[in-house]
Amino acid sequence: MPTAGGIGPGNGKEYPGNLTPFVTITCIVAAMGGLIFGYDIGISGGVTTMTPFLQKFFREVWEKKEANKSTNQYCQYDSQTLTMFTSSLYLAALLASLVASTVTRKLGRRLSMLFGGLLFFAGALINGFAKAVWMLIVGRLLLGFGIGFANQSVPLYLSEMAPYKYRGALNIGFQLSITVGILIANVLNYFFAKIKGGWGWRLSLGGAMVPALIITVGSLVLPDTPNSMIERGRTEEARAKLKKIRGVDDVDEEFRDLVSASDASQLVEHPWRNLWQRKYRPHLTMAILIPFFQQLTGINVIMFYAPVLFNTIGFGDDASLMSAVITGVVNVAATLVSIYGVDKWGRRFLFLEGGVQMLICQAVVAASIGAKFGTNGNPGDLPKWYAIVVVLFICVYVAGFAWSWGPLGWLVPSEIFPLEIRSAAQSINVSVNMMFTFLVAQVFLTMLCHLKFGLFMFFAFFVVIMSIFVYYFLPETKGIPIEEMNQVWKSHWYWSRFMEDLDYPINGNLEMSKGGQGPKLV
Repeated sequence: MPTAGGIGPGNGKEYPGNLTPFVTITCIVAAMGGLIFGYDIGISGGVTTMTPFLQKFFREVWEKKEANKSTNQYCQYDSQTLTMFTSSLYLAALLASLVASTVTRKLGRRLSMLFGGLLFFAGALINGFAKAVWMLIVGRLLLGFGIGFANQSVPLYLSEMAPYKYRGALNIGFQLSITVGILIANVLNYFFAKIKGGWGWRLSLGGAMVPALIITVGSLVLPDTPNSMIERGRTEEARAKLKKIRGVDDVDEEFRDLVSASDASQLVEHPWRNLWQRKYRPHLTMAILIPFFQQLTGINVIMFYAPVLFNTIGFGDDASLMSAVITGVVNVAATLVSIYGVDKWGRRFLFLEGGVQMLICQAVVAASIGAKFGTNGNPGDLPKWYAIVVVLFICVYVAGFAWSWGPLGWLVPSEIFPLEIRSAAQSINVSVNMMFTFLVAQVFLTMLCHLKFGLFMFFAFFVVIMSIFVYYFLPETKGIPIEEMNQVWKSHWYWSRFMEDLDYPINGNLEMSKGGQGPKLV
């Protein structure tokens, strides 16, 4: 009887190969595509607390902030125009991810990264020189298009390049780059806010050109993945590349599996339509629910608006920016823990431990803010020790997310999809992620104004639901070759009922492999 998590015994298949310097360097360069996403998450919250920026573009917010300093601080940043500045990027990323699916499938992962870097660079340039709100919004939309392409292609690239034994650690390099981008943005905000003349915000926004250049140049020097080469008919080149990546000459078994998976995928004329077939029900469910739950952990409340949040709970402008830097350091350090443990402890353990940790911290933070601010949002004199306690538990919460739902929310979907639906399913994953990122960003400040400290309990409720979901419905994928992933669904107590008839199309030299793992070349 399978366990609640549905961890199956596997089919014993082990491909030869090593963690070569070539693949390590390649994955590090590719993972740096996460810098653009992280930099933007970190920079926007800090910029929206800079007085010169608010005075120039959102004067009504600045006036409300000044008027509310001694009254209701919950509502001082409540402005739909201000939140549109932050959230418009994620709406654009949602739309771009749909186009990026076709680009990633037909032109390869590298070109999708290149488009992402160029679009992000253009958006950063416009934002840095913005003279009016419409320029800010246009710049943010271009940034969003760039992120949509990068988030579609980078996790797939990493999962396909990495040896299956190290896939988790190398894929989490993407999330590590996101956290490094957030930290760099928070540090820059802290120092740029001190520039005399009030133009430091231009450096913060324009500085996004640097990570954009990194992913652009990186995409030009990276090799394509063997999976992508085979998918586009370059089989002999793919075999040579696979030997170089794995560091061994004996790649025949893995190569045959990649080719057979590709041949099956070529027979699928409409991957978007095929996503709705019964046999792909587990994959579609994960592509939707994992990014949905990731955004409803409440992490974006902290990362988007960390300076705004800390300013709202009584910190001064400098102190709130420094508190955001502290959470950024914790974010990076905890992601390193995930890189160490994901292939050792497994995905499910990190998901569940992180959920418990986040839940406890959300309850403590809600109680702490509620006890001091009440419902009227006036804290009076906030003792230093009290502020430190709030920051401490927020940091522990960030750590819980950073070694669980943060990296695994990108890793698990990118490794579970069969090649024939991989680009389309990853597009669904990114689209859902961006949709709920947009919604959370757009409504957070309004929710803070109305729900007050209860906002943390709102997100805590979803942490409970998502932890239950992981316990019962998410199988362990540690140590399973990416093209052999069907076995985890076939041995799961619930999902196995959808895998009884893997009706792959049979054509010419393809037939079903033993165990229903997919077609094999014969």
